[in-house]
Amino acid sequence: MVYVNAGEDKKKRGRVLEVIRKTNKAIVEGVNIVSKHTKPNAEHTEGGIVKKEAPIHISNLMVIDPTTGEPTRIGRRKNENSKLVRYSKKSKEEIK
Repeated sequence: MVYVNAGEDKKKRGRVLEVIRKTNKAIVEGVNIVSKHTKPNAEHTEGGIVKKEAPIHISNLMVIDPTTGEPTRIGRRKNENSKLVRYSKKSKEEIK
């Protein structure tokens, strides 16, 4: 779950559907909805206007802390197995 902190959909929350690493963007459920005009084809026999999510830059997103439910910054530290893990800066809890 992420929180949108900038743009037209500011203060919205959503689940990340896909991350596009090449362009540093993510597609978030219910955020940055665009209208796409389509011609009739096998998938959409009627054609017309289709609403879908467009990518949003990762810098405009914050991870939601699973324990508090609030947006938080992320840090990295080594756990007891000397493996790098992400953790919440607010609650100091590990994020899976």
